[in-house]
Amino acid sequence: MGDFRELLATPFRDGVNALCWKRALSGNFSEIVALLDAGEGITAIDDAHLHALRLTPAGDEARTVILDDLQLLRARGLAPELNCIRNYPRDESATTVRTDVYSFHADSAPVAADTFLCTYFGAASEGLRNDEACRRVDVPEIRAELLAHFGGADDDDFRVHLQENCYDLHYTPLPHARPFNFGVGNLWRIAVDSPGSPVPPCIHRAPDDLPGQPPRLLLIS
Repeated sequence: MGDFRELLATPFRDGVNALCWKRALSGNFSEIVALLDAGEGITAIDDAHLHALRLTPAGDEARTVILDDLQLLRARGLAPELNCIRNYPRDESATTVRTDVYSFHADSAPVAADTFLCTYFGAASEGLRNDEACRRVDVPEIRAELLAHFGGADDDDFRVHLQENCYDLHYTPLPHARPFNFGVGNLWRIAVDSPGSPVPPCIHRAPDDLPGQPPRLLLIS
């Protein structure tokens, strides 16, 4: 994609469910992250907080990029968020299928929708081709264990149970899988599991948070 207009206008089709506006952004995004001084978990950054930062010219250039991206998405009626992320909540209670964002998963929505995301600083998301993945609930051993916990038959009620717990949105890579990196600075539009989608949803995951790793600065909508 050459610009935001092309990113929006290009339809998902022929199995293509992830589109990328590849960019090499100018500005010092690490300066913004350092001044945000985010604590554990996810810190939401609003426009006022961003404007209040006292930045060098390079930092101000990075801030302008972020604000421009936010405005592009808002002008399309979207509600983008800017987050500084040290770590996401982990599904510590899972015995069979983890349902946190560190697991390969698909986004879902009850109406037609896409997900937009851009990592400005830090580790970027990973994606997985649909033909290189299998839903965890379709792995016989996993399905049998989930069914045992459910305590019923493999029927419509069980399928509703899988949906309500988001088990059906999580995937496992196949042996030949080669995950791809979303990269830093690129703005992505990815398909969601939603009514009327012409393609399967894009499978992706958040990068692992490692000790000593700097926070991630992410725009998502």
